[in-house]
Amino acid sequence: MNNIQLLGISVQNNSFDKILYTLSKNIPPKEFFHIVSINPEILVETQNNKLFTKVVNTAQINIMDGIGTALAVRILSGKPIKRITGVYLMEKLLEYAGKNSLRVVLIGGTTNLALSIAKCYQKKYLKAKFIGLQAIKNINKPTNQEIKHIFSIVADIRPHFVFVAFGSPYQEIWLWNNRAIFSSSICMGVGQGFDVLGGRVKRAPSWIHNSGFEWLYRLVTQPWRWKRQLKLPLFIVLVIKEYIYGRLSHKNS
Repeated sequence: MNNIQLLGISVQNNSFDKILYTLSKNIPPKEFFHIVSINPEILVETQNNKLFTKVVNTAQINIMDGIGTALAVRILSGKPIKRITGVYLMEKLLEYAGKNSLRVVLIGGTTNLALSIAKCYQKKYLKAKFIGLQAIKNINKPTNQEIKHIFSIVADIRPHFVFVAFGSPYQEIWLWNNRAIFSSSICMGVGQGFDVLGGRVKRAPSWIHNSGFEWLYRLVTQPWRWKRQLKLPLFIVLVIKEYIYGRLSHKNS
């Protein structure tokens, strides 16, 4: 993997085909296999959350999701960037699982959405296995009954892929804390991915996505997410500081 350091986090700068090849060679994985979508909000969160930093840096694959992440890597490394969004990767992995008769569990998201998506894929790929679980109402206070329900299904199905939609950093930390349960699965937190896939959140037009202003589109169409955008100025400051530090270190070496 072609790894690049960004604000203390290792990010892969690889094509989708390279990542898919790596994943295909690890199905089923010999141990807990974690994919994390790296965006500016996650990078800012890692600066003050030691546990989350550990979770992210021990992930097998950290994809370059947000346009801010991609631009920061381009500025700091000077290398061509290969951005892969979490939703895109999830969609492609669901298709891959369906075509290769694999087992998939989707956990979380808004009411019944995981179940609805699983049913949709199950109808399309009859030889594969797709299970959707609402599972946990409050990720900060999961009940013993909720946890037992999830773990019993995972133990029974032994999924090749697990997609979790609790929002970051909760989904990544939850997966990592329960890595022994998911020891034979490739796991990924997808945030609002189920909402996008299920049509409850509109996708940004391709020209907006390609221009890098998807974050602005999300803010306009989902104004209640404004608090998340407050991390962007801090992210910019952190990137500038790392850039200046890198230039000074290079001059002094």
